[in-house]
Amino acid sequence: MSTLTLRVPDELDRALERQSAAQGISKSDLAREALKRYLRVAEFRTLRTRLVARAQAGGIDTDEDVFNTLRKR
Repeated sequence: MSTLTLRVPDELDRALERQSAAQGISKSDLAREALKRYLRVAEFRTLRTRLVARAQAGGIDTDEDVFNTLRKR
């Protein structure tokens, strides 16, 4: 496991401290989980952007277009 050192504003540190105490986990575990979730969402958004562009290039612009395409199969 690697070590990451970062600076955060005091208010963010206090919020991290409050949440770690409320959840009964360390600040490191909470920050690690938050970073993991953020990266998953970022990866999802990147993938979604690429897939939407690809779908639109294929004439699929709405949810209804998706449903109609699936019904044809």
